[in-house]
Amino acid sequence: MAYDELLAKRISSAFKTMRVKTEEKKMFGGICYMIQDKMCCGIVKEDLMLRVSHEQYELLLKKPNVRPMDFTGKPMKGFLYVNQKAFPSEKALCDWIAFAVDFVKTNPAKKKKTTKMKK
Repeated sequence: MAYDELLAKRISSAFKTMRVKTEEKKMFGGICYMIQDKMCCGIVKEDLMLRVSHEQYELLLKKPNVRPMDFTGKPMKGFLYVNQKAFPSEKALCDWIAFAVDFVKTNPAKKKKTTKMKK
C-alpha cells in the first residue's frame, strides 16, 4: 500500500517549521512520524493520521473532513484520519499536526522493556 509522498514532504517541512525532531517509520502500510519513540502522526494512503487526546478526539471528529481511524475495521479511540481538504495551506497543516505533538509531549515516556536472560 503506497502513501502520498507529496504529503510526506509537507509533513516533514511542517515539523521543521515547528522545530520538532521526528523519526520516520514505516507503519500501517504508510509512514509514521515518531517523537521520542512515541507515535505522533502519519500518512495512510492519502490521509493524515493523527494521535490526539481523548478529550480533543470528540471535538475534532465534528470538524469537516475528519473521521475516526478505522484501519482494522474498528474505530481506534484517540486516532483520526484527516482528509487533505482540511489543510490546504502549510499553516493549516501545522495546526493539525500541533494537536498530535501536544498530545505526545504530555504523555509520559514509555518504559523500556527489559529482557530476562534464561539460564
